Amino acid sequence: MSALQIKHLFGLQGVSKQDIRTILDHAKQFREILERPVKKVPSLRGMTVVNLFFENSTRTRTSFELAEKRLSADTVNFTTASSSVKKGETLVDTLRNIESMKIDIVVVRHKGTGVPKFLAEHSNAIVVNAGDGAHEHPTQGLLDMLTIEEKLGTLEGKKVAIIGDIRHSRVARSNIWGMTTMGAHVTLCGPSTLVPRNTELLQYPELAGSVSWETDVKKAVADADAVIALRLQNERMDDALLPSTREYRNFFGITEEVLACCKDKVIIMHPGPINRGVELDSDIADGEHSVILDQVTNGVAVRMAVLFLLAGGRNNENA
Repeated sequence: MSALQIKHLFGLQGVSKQDIRTILDHAKQFREILERPVKKVPSLRGMTVVNLFFENSTRTRTSFELAEKRLSADTVNFTTASSSVKKGETLVDTLRNIESMKIDIVVVRHKGTGVPKFLAEHSNAIVVNAGDGAHEHPTQGLLDMLTIEEKLGTLEGKKVAIIGDIRHSRVARSNIWGMTTMGAHVTLCGPSTLVPRNTELLQYPELAGSVSWETDVKKAVADADAVIALRLQNERMDDALLPSTREYRNFFGITEEVLACCKDKVIIMHPGPINRGVELDSDIADGEHSVILDQVTNGVAVRMAVLFLLAGGRNNENA
């Protein structure tokens, strides 16, 4: 039984402030464990986790696998390239065959929106969303929140600017829902073709007053405590939504000129992979304001916390 109000993690929309607080607090404990000489705890010993990745991934898949192994779970990795999906097997049949091997948790990434929820409806396993289409990427949102709290102390009252391809970004959606739930204000900025202004977010009254839009990147970052640059997701763009990456960089790239408009202690974030010289210049990505590698480390801690808590928070004395 989950130690949270939720049984699965599909996204951060609708997740309570209490659950988010519980995950972040446990992640801070696991973050300390990752600094120890022995980084392993027996919290999920005897449990089996399957990583079902139907899309390419480096950071997320490696981070989940490390989190599972740090918790002493047995881990199985699944990729479509070497599976029966290539032979025409359906998603449900794939899951049922894997589940018949007595697995406990499924971590899934898929290009289709809603796939994690669909799998949960056809399975007895705990399901964690590692990114579904342009819907949500909840553990990325959580690790971003953990990083902001680690560097700035709290999310309450903080201003976060998200710059870039928001239309196709599941990271942006998770950050919007999670950060506003925890009391932050989010400003969205990007090309008009890549920012869902009236079509999506304004239908949610709970976001009123917590999310704003800005077309000028310098104005967007001026009052921000944290700036999150997003990758241009060309693989999800069906139409020509941008004249060129050079023009995007000139108007929306985080450069030294843009950084000069920020607060002195602003933190610069990016979910990766970075297109250097497009959404973020190398001097910024590797500079004193960047916390990108801290995000990566915090990703392992957050995913440990999510898996641990959804599994029921067993052996908590070892965490």
